[in-house]
This record gives sequence, C-alpha cells and structure tokens, in this order.
Amino acid sequence: MGWMNRGAAAGGTTRVRGAAAEDLALAHLQRAGLRLVERNYRTPGRGGGEIDLIVREPDGTLVFVEVRARASRSQGGAAASVGAVKQRRLVFAARHYLLRWPAPPPCRFDVVAIEGDHIEWLRAAFDAGG
Repeated sequence: MGWMNRGAAAGGTTRVRGAAAEDLALAHLQRAGLRLVERNYRTPGRGGGEIDLIVREPDGTLVFVEVRARASRSQGGAAASVGAVKQRRLVFAARHYLLRWPAPPPCRFDVVAIEGDHIEWLRAAFDAGG
C-alpha cells in the first residue's frame, strides 16, 4: 500500500497527505545524514510563506526544503509544480527565518519530489534569485 493510500485511510485530507509526504521526505533526508532543525516554519501575517522542512547538512549548510507530492507524473510531476511565485514565497520565508541568526550559515533550497512511491531529492533546485 503506497503512502497516498495510507493518507486516504487516515482521513484523506490534503493536510494528512501533506504530513505523510513530509514524513517520507524527512526520513529520506535523515538517512542521508541531515538533521531536522524545524518543520512547517511560517512567516507571520498573510501573504507570507511556509517552509516544509529546514534541515542541516553535516557540513553546517542550512537547507530549506519544499516537499511536493503527486500520485503520478500525469500533471507534470511534483518538481515542476514549484513555480516562480512559490519560489519567491520560499525565499521570503527563508530570509525571515534567517533574521534570528547573528551570522547565517551557507544555505540552499532543495525540493523533495514524491511521485507515487518514488522519492527524488533535487539539491539546489533554485537559488534566492527566484
């Protein structure tokens, strides 16, 4: 039974499916040696952004991760769904998050695309230029 079916059994809501996808993505990143810093970071107020996962590489690089899930590639795939507007919101949220750091570490933006039972980790999927 795939993760999409498990989410449907647990209630089928978008939030349940999103949380299940984030769980899979986080487990995948942790197996690769990354450490969770924060999950579902939101900027205050309307019109801001949300970062699904913030993790750290063993070398200290802070990684802002967007998790995208699709049942299949029929709609262009999960990675293709992170367009320019979403990228700008992620960059905005990351800049807001970094305000708390006296000296921000090296950072990058990754996408973990989950399509069916396949996980693809796209490192440096885009840069802060959006």
